[in-house]
This record gives sequence, C-alpha cells and structure tokens, in this order.
Amino acid sequence: MVVAIDGPAGAGKSTLARALAEALGFGYLDSGAMYRAVALAMLEDDGEPAERAAAARIELGDRVVLDGRDVTEAIRAPAVTEAASRIATERAVRSAMVDKQRELVSSGDWVAEGRDIGTVVAPDADLKIFLTASPEERARRRAADLGADWRLVLRDQALRDAQDTERAHSPLRPAPDAIELDTTDRPIEDVVAQVVGLVRDASRR
Repeated sequence: MVVAIDGPAGAGKSTLARALAEALGFGYLDSGAMYRAVALAMLEDDGEPAERAAAARIELGDRVVLDGRDVTEAIRAPAVTEAASRIATERAVRSAMVDKQRELVSSGDWVAEGRDIGTVVAPDADLKIFLTASPEERARRRAADLGADWRLVLRDQALRDAQDTERAHSPLRPAPDAIELDTTDRPIEDVVAQVVGLVRDASRR
C-alpha cells in the first residue's frame, strides 16, 4: 500500500509522514531528503546535476545514506537546502529522482511525501493527501526549526511556493483525487489520527 502526502514547505508533511509510517509500520520515503543528498554531492564535487542524480545511491530509513555514507545531518545545512531547491527545477534531475522513488515504492507498504508524489511518482497510490496551512503558520513553523525570523522565512517561502507551483515539470498541485487537509492550528496528533483512519478506510476498499 502507498500513501502519498504532498504539499508546500511548512505544511507539516515530514512530521505527518514520519509519524504515520511509525504508527502503521510502513516505510517512510522522504523525497526532499533525496534531492538534498544529490545537492550535497554536487556541492562536494561539482558535476552535471542529472548525471549525479542518476548515479547517486540513496538509502532511506532512520538515517539518510548517500553512496554508503551517512549524510543525515549534512543534508540539512542551509547551503544544501538552497542547492536542492535549485536542482529540483531541472527536468532531467526530477526524472532521475522519480525513477528512484518509483522503484522504492514498487513493493511493500510506504508513506511517501513530497511535492509530486500523488501526481507523478505514485499516481495510483491507495490514498493521496494534500497538506496545507496558512502561509503565516507555515512560515512560523519553518522559522522555529531554523531559529530565524518568521517574517524573513515568509518572504523566502513565497518565492519557493512560486517556484514549485510554476515550474514546467511536475509542478506542485493536488492530485484530482487527493484529500486536502488544512493543518493550521491543528495539533499533529489530531492530524495523524485522522489520516490513520483514512488509511484504514482505504485498505478496506
């Protein structure tokens, strides 16, 4: 079974997906971590982004492993975040990542989160969730994680949202059959419980 969770930055995708995978005993696919891993490889040893994306051996679990090396902490550096956003707009890079992600979710039970899981990576997912929250709420969450001023985060977030929704290849948008959930002012435990119920309903269909 595949549960696809998409949405903009700061909506709570990673928190929900991780908690959901743990509650259900599913694997957790963090697509953002995969792009970050490729970005880290590019920063450490410059090359053609699409070639690096295709060649990278990325393992996901409790830790993120790139070509046999644990990069869980390294991929969270600000420079990596910026580089990941940049290379994610390239069609060839996204194509290579989509191939890897499809291979991962082709067997077993997965909670996969990102920006194009339900529309591109796993359009036949058993359950699709599109997670949203108000721009201000999303910026405050990101700022808390980064230790930054939420107003600055809000400005940068608007640019990222425009980049994600307007790119020509795999733009951020809800799948036609996705269930949209607004997490503004909702405790994560409440959202997780709701989605667990939706997964159980889907598994009975």
